[in-house]
Order: sequence, then C-alpha cells, then structure tokens
Amino acid sequence: MSKQLKQFSPEVRERAVRMVREHRGEYPSLWATIESIAPKIGCVPQTLNEWVKRDQIDSGVREGITTSEREQMKTLERENRELRKANEILKLASAFFAQAELDRRLKS
Repeated sequence: MSKQLKQFSPEVRERAVRMVREHRGEYPSLWATIESIAPKIGCVPQTLNEWVKRDQIDSGVREGITTSEREQMKTLERENRELRKANEILKLASAFFAQAELDRRLKS
C-alpha cells in the first residue's frame, strides 16, 4: 500500500485557514475547529493544522521561521553546496596541474 499525496492549491490552503480563523469562536478549541473544517476541504485535520501553524508563523502570532525565510535559507544552502563542490573541483584541478608542472620540470 503506497500513500498518495494530494496536492492542494495555495488558494484552497488560504481559504481553509481563513475558514478556521473565521469559525474559531464557534468551537471550544482550535483543534475542534480544525476537525470540523478539514473534511469540508478534503484533507485530514493534521494537514489543516500544519497550514494554520504556518499561517500563524508567517503572520507573527507564533514563533518560528517564516515561509520567506525558509525559502531564502533553502536557496542559500543550495548555493553553499554548489560553491563547496566548485571549490573541491578547483582544489583537485590545482593539484593536478601542479603535479603536471613538477613532472614536466623533472623530464627536462
């Protein structure tokens, strides 16, 4: 049995989070609100809870790394990886050409 990941558009996510915010006062807890709304959206409550948490972080209500900071971090990590690979290649090339120069001098 393989899990099927259902992708939701950003519009659906925003609408679901907005519904949770709007109907929060009608339920005794945030989780009860989420459990009520999740089936209407077509997702499990845990998924909707993650969207709500992400929205709270992005709006500054909850501590954490915002979505834009997370994307920036991913970009910087990717760039860092690429630069490390380039440096390694340059080190190897430098060693190769230094050895070739030494070999050439010894043969002359």
